[in-house]
Amino acid sequence: MTLVGKKFPSISVDAMNEMGDTFKLNILEEAQKNNKKVLLFWYPKDFTFVCPTELHAFQAALADFEKRNTMVIGASCDTPEVHFAWLNTAKDNGGIEGVTYPILADTNRNLANRLGILDITNERYDEEHGNVLVDGDNVTYRATYLIDEEGTVFHEGINHMPLGRNVNEFQRLIDAYTHVQEKGEVCPANWEEGKDAMNANRDGVASYLSSN
Repeated sequence: MTLVGKKFPSISVDAMNEMGDTFKLNILEEAQKNNKKVLLFWYPKDFTFVCPTELHAFQAALADFEKRNTMVIGASCDTPEVHFAWLNTAKDNGGIEGVTYPILADTNRNLANRLGILDITNERYDEEHGNVLVDGDNVTYRATYLIDEEGTVFHEGINHMPLGRNVNEFQRLIDAYTHVQEKGEVCPANWEEGKDAMNANRDGVASYLSSN
């Protein structure tokens, strides 16, 4: 079920920063206590191909997200130690050296399971040994959540493994949501900051208004 319009789950997860520090991070609490929006993006695995291009792309746009009062947080099911090794591997060697935002290490998959974003194609019971067997990699798809200052999800999206994300689109969505928060207007298709928004009147007829 979608989380849009609902509070993000209040689950604390191990996280790693670029200094190698491991700490607990709760996305809902981070949004609320800092009065910031949060962009949380999940990727399948460290030391792969598409994943580092996404982490570097979010890093390159980090200042733009900060201007939008938005924290960027990455996440996968790898361990903090693997994250740290990747953070210390040069970009030319497939690493993410230079990434400064925190990365969740959801190794027990508590949060990923709650979100329903794991690649589990089938679960079956092994009667002979009494075990539950999983078909699939049991890692996350490329899921993205935009969360407002109160901890409410206003966007979620999931890409299949081979499909990298468009970082600019998340900036556009944040701009649009901020416009709705501040102006009370609605944003039509392909809306961008500076363009006309719309006012939905009581008769249900939407009219264009200048966003200036």
